[in-house]
Amino acid sequence: MLNSFIYLHGFASSPKSTKAKDLIDRFAQIPIKLTIPDLNAGDFSHLTISRQINQVTAEFPDHSVPVTLIGSSLGGLTSAHLAQRNPQVQRLVLLAPAFGFLSHWLPKLGSEKIQRWQQEQYLLVYHYGEGRELPLSYNFVTDAAQYQENLLQRPISTLILHGKQDEVIPIQASRDFAASRPWVKLIELDSDHALGNVTAEIWQAIRSFCQLGNGD
Repeated sequence: MLNSFIYLHGFASSPKSTKAKDLIDRFAQIPIKLTIPDLNAGDFSHLTISRQINQVTAEFPDHSVPVTLIGSSLGGLTSAHLAQRNPQVQRLVLLAPAFGFLSHWLPKLGSEKIQRWQQEQYLLVYHYGEGRELPLSYNFVTDAAQYQENLLQRPISTLILHGKQDEVIPIQASRDFAASRPWVKLIELDSDHALGNVTAEIWQAIRSFCQLGNGD
């Protein structure tokens, strides 16, 4: 059956990230098209998870075509919420998904910085895709607060790949998520949040999970 594959990059990243380029090359060799929308949408300052969901939904093919979402970090969290509300998504591959994103990220900023962000409405955030700091609206935080993991209850075939040395989103977040959802398979890797040293392992896991043979 024809499938549509869409990759969602992480926060302050881009379709040119190392993971995105690696996957698009590997998919091309099969050959299968991997769609990678730019979730910055030319306006990182007004990024929200809701905007990402709307943007990716607009990329979906005809309703008869099942969609597999591959999401990295915040793209993984977005993918999971997209799948919860859209039955067209029939498979999820989540790479170090950002479950509990705000609870991990905001404490690192510190209460004083968060307060200033709330008052001034914008905070300078380092954007890895652009290689510079860009302002981000506080609306990002208020919007993200509504996307809680307890809402994710649709039994959709899900593979999570997470590094045991992840310093951004602790692997415990994925362990907790998988523990109460029998439809989720978690593979723990000897890596950090970037998963840069395990790209071959990730690809093998994706191929097996998505049943991508040489001739598909």
